[in-house]
Amino acid sequence: MSTILYFVEFGAAAYLALTLFFYALSLRIPAAGFVARLLASYVCLIACASYGVVASIFLRLVAYGGNSQWATARAFKYVMWLTTGVTFTIEDPNDYLNKTRPAVFIGNHQTELDVLMLGYMLPKYTSVTAKKSLKNWPFLGWFMSLSGTVFIDRANSTSARHAMTSAAEVITRDKQNVYMFPEGTRSYAKEPMLLPFKKGAFHLAIQAGVPIVPVVVANYSNVLYLQGWRFNSGSIPMKVLKPIETKGLKTSDVEDLTRDTRELMLREMVSLTAKARGQPVAMPVQSSGDGVVKASGAEATIS
Repeated sequence: MSTILYFVEFGAAAYLALTLFFYALSLRIPAAGFVARLLASYVCLIACASYGVVASIFLRLVAYGGNSQWATARAFKYVMWLTTGVTFTIEDPNDYLNKTRPAVFIGNHQTELDVLMLGYMLPKYTSVTAKKSLKNWPFLGWFMSLSGTVFIDRANSTSARHAMTSAAEVITRDKQNVYMFPEGTRSYAKEPMLLPFKKGAFHLAIQAGVPIVPVVVANYSNVLYLQGWRFNSGSIPMKVLKPIETKGLKTSDVEDLTRDTRELMLREMVSLTAKARGQPVAMPVQSSGDGVVKASGAEATIS
C-alpha cells in the first residue's frame, strides 16, 4: 500500500512540475502555454469530477441531488480561473437563467472548453445530456452517473427514445432543467458557425411543454484553437436569449422550430463575436440544406 501511495505522490509531483515548467517556458515560447493550460485543465477536470462524486452522494442524502451538477460546475469554474485564467462573462439582463424553470437550455458547442462555460451559466436544478460512452470514463463518468446525467446512445434507437422520454418525465415531475448541445458534437471552428442541429432537444421541449432557452457563446478561437496549438487566458462573452415557448406546438412543428432557433442563434453568435473582436464578422454561408439534421436512423426514433 505504501508503495502504491509513493508512486501516486511521485506521479502527482511530476505532473505538477511538468505543468509549472511549461508555464515558465511560455514566457519565452508562447506555444508552451498551450501545453501548460492543457495539463492544468485535465487535472482540474479530474479533481472536480472526484469532488462531484462526493458532492452528488452528499446532496442526495440531504434531498438536494438536483443541484449536484450545479455545485460541481461552480467548483470547476473557480479552479480553472485560478489555473488557466480563462473566464466567461454572461449577458443576461432579464435573468432568464434563474427565472425560467423548468426549461430545455441549448447552446453552441465549440470545444471541450464548453464544460467550463457550463460552470458559469448552469442554473440550479439542471442536468446535462451526454453520449453514453462517457458513462464508462473514470471520475467523470462516475460523477455524471451519480448526478443525474441523461445518457443517450445514438447508435441504439430504443435507448435514445427511452432517454428522451425519461428526461421529459424528470422535467415535468421534478421541475428539473435539461441542458443540450443540439449540434451533437464540437465544431472546433476558427470563425463563428454552427453545425446542423439535431432535433432531440426540440422534441424534448415540446413533449415536456417547456420553453427552450438558447445560450450563445461567441467564437473563442482567440482563446482556444486546437489546430493552431493556441490556449490563452482570456474572457469569453456569452448571451442568454429570450425563452422560446413551445406550448401548443406539435411534433409536426419541430423542424421549423429547429431551423428558426438555429438561424436566431447563428445571427446572435456572429453579432456577439463581432462585438468581442471590435470588428465586423461575416455571416457564414450555409453550404446546403437548412441546417437541420433530417430524421434517419436513431435520430428518427427520438420523436
